Amino acid sequence: MKTIILLLTAYLLGSIASGVWIGQFFFKKDIRQFGSGNTGTTNTFRVLGTKAGVVVLLMDILKGTLATLLPTIFHLENVNPLWFGCMAILGHTFPIFLRFKGGKAVATSAGMVLAYNPLFFFYSAVFFLIMLYLTSMVSLSSMLTAIFFTLSTIVLPYVAPAILPEHNWLLTAIALAVTIFIFYRHKDNIKRIKDGTENKVPFGLNHKKK
Repeated sequence: MKTIILLLTAYLLGSIASGVWIGQFFFKKDIRQFGSGNTGTTNTFRVLGTKAGVVVLLMDILKGTLATLLPTIFHLENVNPLWFGCMAILGHTFPIFLRFKGGKAVATSAGMVLAYNPLFFFYSAVFFLIMLYLTSMVSLSSMLTAIFFTLSTIVLPYVAPAILPEHNWLLTAIALAVTIFIFYRHKDNIKRIKDGTENKVPFGLNHKKK
């Protein structure tokens, strides 16, 4: 029973609609009605500005981190904490508070990894920042990082065990599922990337190129 309650708690944590609630409460705007219409960090930056975007990014990461730490906080043994992180990801992508229409799960997934293995989190974050610098596109950087992360869950235990000591099949399975979902949710972005019309951030080598 305790496990079920904590899993539901993890889902509810993931369901916290950070971008939508901050937009409505502080800016009197529903970010779903502006920009890309997405509820996540990138659209928050675009619609509400840098400060709101940073807050939403940190909150979305924290959701995944706190959810993954629930079994540790409540002394629940013999349960893989990644199941709780997975529930937070489900909550973020299918939030009960927004009629199951949520975000793309990137930041919340990162929060899960931060709780599970901080070094692996920073390793992946560095790759994301490098990709962002090279492409100036959050969408493309997110998709490339998702692929890189999934492959790393398999390869790192053999080539860099200091970062990821052992292979965890559940981590790989979640990473693969999240990668597929991220690509699916970025289908419009992929079309714009092909057309050369994708939104770019004011950062990196590619942000001034048309």
